[in-house]
Amino acid sequence: MSEPLQHQLRVYLDEKMAATARRDPRSPDLAPLPDILERYGATMVCQLDAFEAYVVDAEAKGALDDPLYKWTKVTVQDPAMRARHGRSFAIRVGGAEVYDKAAADALEHDLEPLVGGSVVRRMSRHDTDPAKNIPIPREYR
Repeated sequence: MSEPLQHQLRVYLDEKMAATARRDPRSPDLAPLPDILERYGATMVCQLDAFEAYVVDAEAKGALDDPLYKWTKVTVQDPAMRARHGRSFAIRVGGAEVYDKAAADALEHDLEPLVGGSVVRRMSRHDTDPAKNIPIPREYR
C-alpha cells in the first residue's frame, strides 16, 4: 500500500509585503497572517531563501553534479526567477515542508479569507504525487 499524499500550502505576496515577511515574519503589517500561522505551529519560508540555502548546502557538500543543484543554481541567478520566487512563501507546519491532508485542509480554510487582500495575493496547494511535480529539465540532468 502506498503512503498517503503529503501537502504543502504556499502564499504569494506582493513585492513590499514579501520584503517585510523576509525581514520580519511577525511584522504587524502582515496581520493577521502571523497569528493564523502561529495557531498551527506553522512558519513561512521564502522560496528564494530556501533555494539559496539549498545551493550553499550543496556547494559545501560538493554536490555540483547533482541535477537539482544545477537547476536551482540557474534559478537563483536569473533576475526574473529571483523576483518570482522572492514573493512565494512555502508554509511549513511544525518545521515539516509537507504535512498531512487534515493539517493542510484546516490551514487552507483559515488562510482562504486572506487571499486577494492586502497581504496575501494568492495561495496554492501542492502535494507529493510524483505525477504532479515538475521534472528536472533535461538540460540539467
